[in-house]
Amino acid sequence: MSTGEKDNKLSDVESIQDSPYHGQPGEQGLVRQLKNRHIAMISIGGVIGTGLFLGTAGALRNGGPVGLILGYTVIGTICWSVMVSLGEMVAYLPIPGGHIKLAERFVDRALSFTMGWNYWYNWTIILPAELSAAAILINYWDRNTKLNAAWITICMVVVIAINMCGAGVYGEAEFIFASIKVITIVGLIILGIVLDLGGGPNHDRIGFRYWKNPGPFVQYDGIGGAKGRFLGWWAVMSQAAFSFIGTEIVAIAAGEAKNPRRNLPKAIRRVYIRILLFYIGGTIIIGLLVPSTDDRLDLASGDAASSPFVIAIQNAGIKGLPSVINAALLTSAWSAASSDLYTSSRALYGLSLAGNAPKIFSKTLKNGLPIVSLLFCSAFALLSYMGVTSGSGRVFNCITYLRFYSGIKAQGIDRSTLPFASKLQPFAAWYGVIGCFVVCFFSGFAVFINGHWATDTFVTNYLPLMLFPVLYVGSKLYYKDPVKSSDSMDFVSDIKEIESITWDEPPPKNKLEAFWAWLM
Repeated sequence: MSTGEKDNKLSDVESIQDSPYHGQPGEQGLVRQLKNRHIAMISIGGVIGTGLFLGTAGALRNGGPVGLILGYTVIGTICWSVMVSLGEMVAYLPIPGGHIKLAERFVDRALSFTMGWNYWYNWTIILPAELSAAAILINYWDRNTKLNAAWITICMVVVIAINMCGAGVYGEAEFIFASIKVITIVGLIILGIVLDLGGGPNHDRIGFRYWKNPGPFVQYDGIGGAKGRFLGWWAVMSQAAFSFIGTEIVAIAAGEAKNPRRNLPKAIRRVYIRILLFYIGGTIIIGLLVPSTDDRLDLASGDAASSPFVIAIQNAGIKGLPSVINAALLTSAWSAASSDLYTSSRALYGLSLAGNAPKIFSKTLKNGLPIVSLLFCSAFALLSYMGVTSGSGRVFNCITYLRFYSGIKAQGIDRSTLPFASKLQPFAAWYGVIGCFVVCFFSGFAVFINGHWATDTFVTNYLPLMLFPVLYVGSKLYYKDPVKSSDSMDFVSDIKEIESITWDEPPPKNKLEAFWAWLM
């Protein structure tokens, strides 16, 4: 094939991929606008959040340095198991609605209904929390809390405006936000290594000092012996689970990704690298630099002052950097709010496509924007904060994959021909199911310890768990839809359209492009 023919073919493919995905005949549908770098940064941005910058403070206080590292490592492996399971399905079928539609396709309509509304609830309710967090972060510079409403309004308008401009603009914004987060955490890890080795202004060589005194583990709530250390580690597990919320956003974005069968596997394959570098690397540095007994770890300000990284920088006598970190935290909260609105609106759109929500929510503009879903979800930004848990949703993502795996095997499809396939399946999926269920079930264990009962904490942790089976049984009785047998699962529909928007990207021309391709 000549060079001219190749260019013409690539041009034809690119024109096809910009066409809308028609979920139902006559619908405008979503438009694939998210490029490879957008998908990569959405995936990275989902991994790095305020949980890493701020949430690690409480985790270190409860578990100690070793408990902190072990807790985040275990949750990281569970997160990876969920992502490779989810990634195999969405890379094969990158359709609007993501895992919500896949649950209907490989399990039954009742699970799709329950997962979809659970997922939508999670992301809709957490949106005002992120907007409130942004206002609190601004208070680091301006303690006038009377202006909080103004800061929330400004943040809310920007977040809604970004999403109203379509998936392409959202992708560009997330690319910028995620780049700031990556630069910040990499810089903090490098700075942490320097400080630990005595390179700070005070030239204090810390080494593993705090692993010896106050020690590698914490006796949780003063409970002595192995039980206290175990509960401290388990408290870290519960906190770490919330830090990893958002890693699966790339699945819901699959329906708007360009060249999805090439770009989605790239993002999924690099999840473990990001977990190792950002979370495991970050927690190791935190455990080295800050003692678990530091009173500032218990600070409830919610801004940079309570970040273990800031505490370490202050201990080293470095001035000015805390404000820089707070600015990075602000972009992180802003990014999270933007992703919350994007994800909730696409989840509602997917529910509508599946017939599990009013059809009006599947209405889109010519540019592929699900306008009705977006406006409806934007209204929830006006709500005050409510607690949320997403663990149950991850359990059923893995269950959907196990059904997918069963269907692949029953119908004789060679998994090596799939765009993405993990060699550890189906064991990774089972590990994800069991791990998510156990962490979710015991997430509110602290309220059962003498003197720690809190009704709001109990409801926050366990109401979604109780509602999930109620919704599933109710929708099962309503739809009367049997669970899909392995032989009857549909692995054919939508494949031709997906293959028509798949092409091999040109190889990198130099080492810089090769490095960028590896990074993305």
